[in-house]
Parts: sequence; C-alpha cells; structure tokens
Amino acid sequence: MDATFTDTIMFNFIIIPLLIFLSRIADQTIGTIRIIFVSKGMKYLAPLLGFFEVLLWLIIMRQIFQNLDNTLYYIAYAAGFGMGNYVGILIEEKMAMGLTLIRVIPFKDSKNLLKYLKKSNFRFTSIVGHGSEGPVDIIFSIIKRKHINEFTSLINKFNPKAFYTIEEVKFVSQTEPIIQSYQHDFLDMKKLYKQLRKSK
Repeated sequence: MDATFTDTIMFNFIIIPLLIFLSRIADQTIGTIRIIFVSKGMKYLAPLLGFFEVLLWLIIMRQIFQNLDNTLYYIAYAAGFGMGNYVGILIEEKMAMGLTLIRVIPFKDSKNLLKYLKKSNFRFTSIVGHGSEGPVDIIFSIIKRKHINEFTSLINKFNPKAFYTIEEVKFVSQTEPIIQSYQHDFLDMKKLYKQLRKSK
C-alpha cells in the first residue's frame, strides 16, 4: 500500500478526529467554567475565558466544514462536547469557589454541635423555631464551598440525625468578605494549576 495513501488515511480518520475530540473537550471545559464564573459575578475572568472558548470553537468548526463528508468528525465533536461538560464540572468541584448557606435542624440537643462549630472557627446563627413536635433549634451558617465537608462532618459526628440543606449564595449585603473569598479562591486555583504541572 502506498505510504502517502496510508498517511492520508491516518491523518483524516485518526489524527484529525482525535484533535477535534481533545479541542472540543478543552473548549467545552472552558465554557463550563466560564458560565460558573459568570454566575459568581467574576466579570474579568469570564470574558477572558469566553475569548479562548470561541477561538477554539472556530478552529474546530473550520476543520469540520472542510470535511463535511467525514462522519468521524461529527462523532469526535459530539463526544468531545459531552466529555468537556464532565471535565468542566470536575474542575469546578476541585476549585470549590464561592459561598454556601448551610441550614441545620438538629435532631436532639445541639450544644455539642454548636460548641465544636465555634471551636472550628465557623460563624453561625442559632435560633429557636417551632416544629410539629415542639421547639427546635435552627442553625444558619455561610461558609466557603471548600469547607462544606468539614462542616458536615461535624454535623454527622455530633448530631448524626440532624436535617440540613446546602444552598449556593449568590449575593450578601457585606461585599468585602466575598471579594476576599474570591481572591483566596483564585490563589487556590493557581496552586492547583502548579500541582497539576508538577504531577505531569
């Protein structure tokens, strides 16, 4: 078989589809993170990511439009899109940016739970509410997302049957702590990037 023909087959049916797949993963990963940044109000990073997202998309589409008869390109594009969403969500979970509201209704006396939340430097508000079976304590706390596991582990340890909900906080009236929070999150993001580079 002619070497030139073999190289052409490999280029059109292996190399280009693989590049489209990988580029689409990168493109969609950036897009997923960009949407999250927009929801967090990060007005400088979001447009920058949007630039690279669209640039990659244009490069991919150029290859596809030049070879509309190659079905593998469509499959690679679609597969990269799906995988990019998954990778983007994983990265966002690792970054754990932003703030969350945790609302806890303890199952029993909450003194130990409150004591250890305070000892762990969590800020919270505790009020007395009224449930179907009588008075209940309600605990509210706004924390960074990356501290959720630490907070919930204290709930499970000192009040294992407590009912709690976790919600994303988009805005609070005191803006300065949020700005500081995002600055710290950005520094954590840089540390994560350096660790990933070292591990290669």
